[in-house]
Amino acid sequence: MSEKTGIKVKESTGYVVFKWFNIFVMIFVCAVTLYPFLYLVAQSFSSEEAITLGKVNLVPVGFNFMTYKSVLEKGEFMHSYGNTLIYSVLGTFLSLVLSCCMAYPLSKKELKGYKFITKFVIFTMYFGGGLIPNYVLMRRLHLINHVAGFIMPSLLSTYYIILMKSFFSETPRSLEEAGELDGLSPIGIFVRIVLPLSMPIIATMILFNAVGYWNNWYNAFLYLDKKEMWPVAYYLRTIISGASTSADPGEASAEKMQIAANIKSCSMVLMTLPIICVYPFISKYYVEGLMLGGVKE
Repeated sequence: MSEKTGIKVKESTGYVVFKWFNIFVMIFVCAVTLYPFLYLVAQSFSSEEAITLGKVNLVPVGFNFMTYKSVLEKGEFMHSYGNTLIYSVLGTFLSLVLSCCMAYPLSKKELKGYKFITKFVIFTMYFGGGLIPNYVLMRRLHLINHVAGFIMPSLLSTYYIILMKSFFSETPRSLEEAGELDGLSPIGIFVRIVLPLSMPIIATMILFNAVGYWNNWYNAFLYLDKKEMWPVAYYLRTIISGASTSADPGEASAEKMQIAANIKSCSMVLMTLPIICVYPFISKYYVEGLMLGGVKE
């Protein structure tokens, strides 16, 4: 029905088929996306025997909470969780500050050397120094077994900088000129005018960086040898790896397989739960930031 005239417009057969096809596809995609997570949750609350025998689907079999209790009661696990929280907050904050400070000047075509700097930034997206040179650099900087050793390798992302640059380019020039007339410096314009208008892209970058640091175990594998500095992702990886392997290659006991399946499910649920709890609060900004930040110049 048309809102202006109140006349009911009959939908064509093709449009009705298209609409229901879209609904079916969306339901199918949602089901396929949710199934693995619901399966893991069911496994994490099921008994080891039910998991090994393949009896668990979407409903827990032989309800068991002991795996969660066992993992959460370990002091090492909670310490690693605290490490991850520190790494994620600190890394996200520093990454956001540096990305903003780099993306905003690049959004101004009047910047001296604009073309060269932009091409140089894009060049780093396709070519890197490599694993060994990076490791040697970190060791010579004495950043092995240091918080900075975990945070710095992921501190700047070319993709995030380009995304923010595109978003900042959409800021009305008239607002910045008004700030100049009011006597604001370039930094004042950025802090008091541009940043308040950039909440969607900032929320998007917070989510991207927070998820990246929260799930990052590779930097810990390379640069953190001390167990007390491990993030929870790497700590849980060692638990899963230790439960899945045996010192004797010929030993493949059912008990070890049961422990591996149960711990793996519990670990994955604990890892994804904080992100799932946070995402609904910033999903609106996340979508808006991707849409607006992806506009081409």
